[in-house]
Amino acid sequence: MTVRLLVVDDHPVVRAGMVAMLSEAEDFEVVGEAANGAECLAVVPRVRPDVVLMDLRMPVMDGTEATARLRAQPDAPEVLVLTTYDTDADIVRAVEAGARGYLLKDAPPEHLADAIRRASRGETVLAPTVAARLAERLRAPAPVDLTAREVEVVGLVARGLSNAEIGAELFIGEATVKTHLLRAFQKLGVTDRTAAVTEAYRRGLIDLPG
Repeated sequence: MTVRLLVVDDHPVVRAGMVAMLSEAEDFEVVGEAANGAECLAVVPRVRPDVVLMDLRMPVMDGTEATARLRAQPDAPEVLVLTTYDTDADIVRAVEAGARGYLLKDAPPEHLADAIRRASRGETVLAPTVAARLAERLRAPAPVDLTAREVEVVGLVARGLSNAEIGAELFIGEATVKTHLLRAFQKLGVTDRTAAVTEAYRRGLIDLPG
């Protein structure tokens, strides 16, 4: 069976190299390319890939958001993340978004080809280092010592409030809100508001609004 592939990466040289390498396999057909998550969402309905090879950090729309939107669609293709980043936050967000696998770009070509075939069959595929980190994280999350104010701020972010609105709610300045958020980001090991809410909820620090 031929596996139809869509390659999503914001670097043209990397994308071209991937396409050339994958086209050498008799059972692969590269049916499309995209330079970011938004382009990916536009291309998928036209070319109907079986597997999307998804970079994570891209302009316009990143790979995590594109993965979540793709996987929410009926008859969604499988998504195999292929990135240079292996931080805990990146891994967790990608898996929670619905990625079938998570590989690093330094994976040998034969490992990538095998991962694509397995992902097309609905199997979960993780790079060994990624699998080990994810397993360790799920077994025993490291304790996070957020202050009561930091918990309050992240909880209000979960409710969709802006920094200005949070400041008004807590009677503190907007700059102070930003400081609390940045400290919470650092302690949670994340880089943005959505990831902070997800991680704080996973660790039982906040409740999500109903």
